[in-house]
Amino acid sequence: MASGYLTKQHLAGFDTYKYSARDTSPLSIYVMHPFWNWLVEYFPKWVAPNLMTFAGFLFTVLNFAVLSWYDWGFWASTDCENCTPIPRWFWLMAAVNIFLAYTLDGIDGKQARRIGLSGPLGELFDHGLDSYSAFFIPACLYSIFGRGELSVPPIRMYYIMWTIFFNFYLSHWEKYNTGVLYLPWGYDLGMWGSVLMYLATWQYGYQMWKTELPWNISAGQLMELCLHVSAMSNLPMVVYNMYRSYKDRTGKMRTMKEALRPLFTYGTFMFVSLLWVFVSPNDIMNKDPRAVYILSGTIFSNISCRLIVSQMSNTIMETFNWMTGVLCIAVLMSVSMPAIERPLLYLLVIGSSLAHWHYGSVVVQQMCEHFNRVCFKVTKPKEIKQ
Repeated sequence: MASGYLTKQHLAGFDTYKYSARDTSPLSIYVMHPFWNWLVEYFPKWVAPNLMTFAGFLFTVLNFAVLSWYDWGFWASTDCENCTPIPRWFWLMAAVNIFLAYTLDGIDGKQARRIGLSGPLGELFDHGLDSYSAFFIPACLYSIFGRGELSVPPIRMYYIMWTIFFNFYLSHWEKYNTGVLYLPWGYDLGMWGSVLMYLATWQYGYQMWKTELPWNISAGQLMELCLHVSAMSNLPMVVYNMYRSYKDRTGKMRTMKEALRPLFTYGTFMFVSLLWVFVSPNDIMNKDPRAVYILSGTIFSNISCRLIVSQMSNTIMETFNWMTGVLCIAVLMSVSMPAIERPLLYLLVIGSSLAHWHYGSVVVQQMCEHFNRVCFKVTKPKEIKQ
């Protein structure tokens, strides 16, 4: 490919990249990995690992797409007179889908090592899609609680998403500086929690999340607290691992400015996103929360993918993402011309999605060409015609 998002420096960095990760979660070590090791043996060796990764991601997208149809405004799981409840059968389907997504995400790397095709392409593809799922999964869970009394308003669900975004980003920022991906415990707990929440909603209906508990809180609000705690549980270990990497000189030993650069990229995006919600003349968070979630989740995934590329290729992360700049312009236009705010929001949802999909597809194509691979096929380099 003559041009693309990956520079020669990026590609050269990928050539020397070695995967390094540590998983200390008891649930993962003693339950999930033995299960995945057993399960992967039943997959034919002609099934490409990246195909498994993408299929798992699509199960998550399917949940979001169906809920967007039935519950665009997150009103279905309420006592609203004109609101049609989400069919009970969907919650069972959602539980199966999220479990399949979790399982395929757990065995794609094992399949790659099993057939001798593990490498930077698979890891980048896997983690890039995970960064997108960081938005899809909590957005789907919100339809369990819905709005209304004894529930969680859209802005607080938005805070939950930012907590989850930060936790995901923090792990890859940690690897950007230490060279090691310390897998957070919250991921396994979150995926199993999602499965169980869907099953409980299928069995007992959304009304169970409106049940008032002691201290005047609902079951839904309790789950809100659990999601925050689970998502932020990784922070102390990140601080400790960063400290040890500098003290023992085992990490990348970047300067303070270079080490913190990715946090500035993320922080400016978060600031502008929250600013729009707070100064919105039309209260877009309550008028159309799903569109706000999609926009924020898409841009977050783009920023995360660029961080993942930088940490894997051992290159310097960009300081400012161009989509954040576009978002700044959108905020100014919305405040000065309130009539165009909502159309502008939808235009940004479409534009950012197309731009991010283009970025992802081009990066994958560049990686495939560089490593002489086909993304969704099990092919050895010598089998590919030059």
